[in-house]
Amino acid sequence: MPLIEFSDKGLFCRQGNFYIDPWKPVDYAVITHAHSDHARYGMKHYLCHTQCKPLLQLRLGDNDYQSAEWEETILINGVKVSLHPAGHMIGSSQVRLEYQGEVWVVSGDYKVEDDGISGRFEPIPCHTFITESTFGLPIYNWQPQHEIFQQIQDWVRHCHSINKIPILLAYSLGKAQRLLQCLPEVSPQIYAHGAIYNAQETLLKAGWALPDVHLVSDATPRSTILGNVVIAPNGADGSPWLKRFGAHEIGVCSGWMQVRGHVRRRNVDAGFPLSDHADWKGLLQAIKGTGASRVYVTHGFQAALSRYLTEQGIEAAEVKTEYGDETENAEV
Repeated sequence: MPLIEFSDKGLFCRQGNFYIDPWKPVDYAVITHAHSDHARYGMKHYLCHTQCKPLLQLRLGDNDYQSAEWEETILINGVKVSLHPAGHMIGSSQVRLEYQGEVWVVSGDYKVEDDGISGRFEPIPCHTFITESTFGLPIYNWQPQHEIFQQIQDWVRHCHSINKIPILLAYSLGKAQRLLQCLPEVSPQIYAHGAIYNAQETLLKAGWALPDVHLVSDATPRSTILGNVVIAPNGADGSPWLKRFGAHEIGVCSGWMQVRGHVRRRNVDAGFPLSDHADWKGLLQAIKGTGASRVYVTHGFQAALSRYLTEQGIEAAEVKTEYGDETENAEV
């Protein structure tokens, strides 16, 4: 019997009677990270990493939460469960399951480049590996983070030189905190949409040393923001919230921006291919590092990655899930 079954509620471990990142209400949920497509309302009990817990509380409110440290083994109905860094965002985990000598790893979302804040991804030896494939095509090949940060800084300086306010769009959980690392050098003050400000306050209270951000309110004058930078969630694009800034330019931080057509279709001023997911080479590196002989491929370019792995002699199959939609329109 496999350690994970792909059910209509989520990834189910029958031996332990728990789910991983379920999309329907269940009694016991192990959560890989706090993004809305992986962490949902309605579970009776949540298990997550210690760093993830305050973000779940921010998003989901008070619930029955249990947290664990990296590599801490928790026994659930005879199944050994441990969490390991996924490198996707703060508190993001891979879930390792072991039962009667069989080892499976559910990776959730991950990236292999160490971004300085999300934890260093570590490949976990296993028999079966469940991987995402968000950017599972060879055309997705990320530049090093420091190069993209330099591009962002140059763009911010350009906006300042023409008296426009630079507004960077990024997910409020994960991408925004990563992005903040490069902004103090080019922006004396950093202004933020409420969704990002709330996430920042939550992480500061949890002990994270992050740059200060200032909440953009109706009372914040444009003259105060001019010469600085604003960070907002993706859902702010095209919303009335932007009108308060007057002359401005918008830059989108997303792996999709590597394809120039996406910048044009979004009708934005700049695109920076800064992704919190592994690129093609990163996916292959991660899979190889596990030594797994069987790989299940979830959301993204499943067919392409699955076919390539099969050609390399790895047993691979596509799995349908409800992951992959991290829209933040509701936060605007």
